[in-house]
Amino acid sequence: MKYVIFDDYNKEQFLPMTYLRVTGDLRAGVLKLRQRIEYLLEIEETSYIMEDYLSDLYRERHPDWSINNVAKGEHIFVNSRAKLNLDNVKQILSLPINSKLINGNDLIAVHLSCDAQDIDYQKLEQLAEECQAIETKSIPCWNYLWELMHENGELITFDFENIFYEEDNYIETEPGVTLLNPYNIWIGEGVEMKTGVVIDASHGPVVIDENAVIMHNSVLIGPIYIGKKTTIKVGAKIYPNTSIGPVCKIGGEVEDTIILGYTNKQHDGFLGHSYIGEWVNIGADTNNSDLKNTYKNIAVYNYKFREKIDTKSTFVGCFIGDHSKIGINCSINTGTMIGLGANLYGSPLIQDFIPDFSWGQAGNLNKYQIDKFLETTTIVKSRRNKTITNVEIKILTDIHRRGL
Repeated sequence: MKYVIFDDYNKEQFLPMTYLRVTGDLRAGVLKLRQRIEYLLEIEETSYIMEDYLSDLYRERHPDWSINNVAKGEHIFVNSRAKLNLDNVKQILSLPINSKLINGNDLIAVHLSCDAQDIDYQKLEQLAEECQAIETKSIPCWNYLWELMHENGELITFDFENIFYEEDNYIETEPGVTLLNPYNIWIGEGVEMKTGVVIDASHGPVVIDENAVIMHNSVLIGPIYIGKKTTIKVGAKIYPNTSIGPVCKIGGEVEDTIILGYTNKQHDGFLGHSYIGEWVNIGADTNNSDLKNTYKNIAVYNYKFREKIDTKSTFVGCFIGDHSKIGINCSINTGTMIGLGANLYGSPLIQDFIPDFSWGQAGNLNKYQIDKFLETTTIVKSRRNKTITNVEIKILTDIHRRGL
């Protein structure tokens, strides 16, 4: 059986994080959404249906993937937003041919036989129209970024117990490092932990991936995930339900937060109940609020609906899109949505919705000139031995041109 993961029209609900990535590449827990689907379905080769504008970017990054085409034969197509687990995945594995799983308006999976062809989500919908519909309530879908954030701790625990627990564990540490409940800790090869580090896995697992560096006197309390080649700075406090992707530099106080990768928050300052993209920089002593003084539910701007919607939660921090930069001593209000490529500084409170490519102080924003933005992005990526490709430049330029 061949499996194909697909993005549907609700990808827009996860903007700005899905401008430069498929929905399945959003991290929640240790893994990305598609990686967990691939694990549960035992998929060995990735095949993905995505928006056409992303296809060239993904062919650059993943030349071994099959993108927007299928070979002749039987396939099960699986929604990248599907919240699969060890129990409900059986519904997909046993899905009869020429049938589809639906949950309300969400297409969860389709099992059909088709000829070799190029395919997008619209074509998949057309093919699915002729299939027998099977209603399921046990496979819901992710709908918003804050859902990923709120369930992050449970997903870290799932990934640890089902994937990392049996992997080779390099848990040997230097003198002066304190491990609480070491059976709940997984350490990757090449990890460095300096004197004074405390890893507390008493209430949830801690996964520290390959070649990460945990500097002196840092405290990590599980469940948490620290990505490959990430550095946790001196005296950092990393609280539960936090996932930090690869090649980040993180200091200060962080809790209940997901950081995708290549992002720096090196200095003191609080970051909580937030979802942060790649190539973000957060300046020294910048803090965000994640709780209203009134303890009421927090509303967040949604790109798809172009208005703020109720998160049904009292704890929501901020969302910062890829390539955005926040200066020193900034304050970010509860539920703030900051778009892609913003450059913000100054003392006025950053709040509500900051559009893509905004430049300046909150309340007095201009549009970031695309040539200046690309110049900075080129410099930033070169510091990590990365280059910005012509495909990326075209996508970023098109987003800049469209605006909101």
